[in-house]
Amino acid sequence: MSGDGTAGRRHGRSETVEEKADRQWAELVQELRVALTGVQILFGFLLTVVFTPRFPGLSDTDRGIYITTVILGSAATGALIGPVAVHRQVAGRRIKPQAVLWASRLTFTGLVLLVCTLTSALLLILRVAMHDSLVPALVAVVLAWYLLCWFVLPAWVRRRHTEANEEETNAEHA
Repeated sequence: MSGDGTAGRRHGRSETVEEKADRQWAELVQELRVALTGVQILFGFLLTVVFTPRFPGLSDTDRGIYITTVILGSAATGALIGPVAVHRQVAGRRIKPQAVLWASRLTFTGLVLLVCTLTSALLLILRVAMHDSLVPALVAVVLAWYLLCWFVLPAWVRRRHTEANEEETNAEHA
């Protein structure tokens, strides 16, 4: 055993392509449960707005934002439910690794559409609630927060730790 604590530690997983696909599918399904709950609640709320007494009084701009938001929410819902359809269509065909890849792409697309939906919904709500020139700045700050949490931080973690793992693996093999 070495004194640096690395003896016996494995890098990566010892799993077949099929086992890896099964694990990745299970992880993706768990992620989708979180995202879908949020998008379904938001989309359900958006669908009711048009039937409220205040809706006819919205300006043309606000109606345009509302319609855009509903379309974005619908597209996000479709992309986030898409992996279920992929799985159903390809189950038993021995192509789970490819199904996981496409389901992952749909999930990422759904998250991008969800960011757009949330931003658009926030813009509409704040415009109606505040009628203030501060609204675009507030929406921009929240959008920046979403982008930081959902895309920038994960990309940074991936890059930083992938490079660190590669350097550590290369040092071990030297």
